[in-house]
Amino acid sequence: MSNKEFSSDVAFIEALAEMLRKNDLTEIEVRREYAEDKVLDVRVARTVQAAPAPAAPTTTIPVAASPAPRPAEGASAPQDTGGDPAQDPGAVTSPMVGTAYLQPEPGKPSFVAVGDAVKEGQTLMIIEAMKTMNQIPAPRDGTVKRILVEDGAPVEFGAPLFILG
Repeated sequence: MSNKEFSSDVAFIEALAEMLRKNDLTEIEVRREYAEDKVLDVRVARTVQAAPAPAAPTTTIPVAASPAPRPAEGASAPQDTGGDPAQDPGAVTSPMVGTAYLQPEPGKPSFVAVGDAVKEGQTLMIIEAMKTMNQIPAPRDGTVKRILVEDGAPVEFGAPLFILG
């Protein structure tokens, strides 16, 4: 390429960069053909910093009291422990994201119920993740004090599932 072609290419690329900025684009890609065997492929891109999400408004709206939802069969009624159940020393938390199943299969009895004594390694429930059934064992001996999930409910990593006493 001659110096003249080179300087026109630089001006062309600068014009593309200006167009990128003016139109708030993140990328432009063009092909400039001079002749059959002389082609200039140009891709101009820029990184855009994501703006921080605006803070949610903190407006309190009074609502009428509604009856408490009934716990799932075998689950205990929620108790006000004054804190996060995940912080309870007897909490068994989810080791993965998935769907919780309290029974080995539909129509069968639950693995455990509130008040049951469990041994370390005993299956408490199953979490289905990516079409794989993962047994969740009791981390230690104890008694099931609370069941914090419903059968068929989605669970997140680290979510409290049971409280053992």
